[in-house]
Amino acid sequence: MPNHVHVLVEVNAGHPLSRIVHSWKSFTAKAIAQRVHVSGKLWQEDYWDRVIRNDAHFAAAVDYIVNNPVHAGLAVTPEAWPWSSARTAGGPPALPG
Repeated sequence: MPNHVHVLVEVNAGHPLSRIVHSWKSFTAKAIAQRVHVSGKLWQEDYWDRVIRNDAHFAAAVDYIVNNPVHAGLAVTPEAWPWSSARTAGGPPALPG
């Protein structure tokens, strides 16, 4: 997506999601600013999270993330979206376990 990122991540004990997201935003904002020679705020301060409740919910989240660029009209297939894990990993991730 050109204006947001979807991530499916498992958080380990002692590593709060808020700190992980802050770290990602800080690192990427600095890298982007350096590359395109801009300054100022890049990311919104907040983020949306969701607890995955079961295998069906996990599968639905993966499907939504993988197909989001297609539904938005940005790619014909998930693999055609240049920044998709479907492009490089040969498809969506497997269910855990």
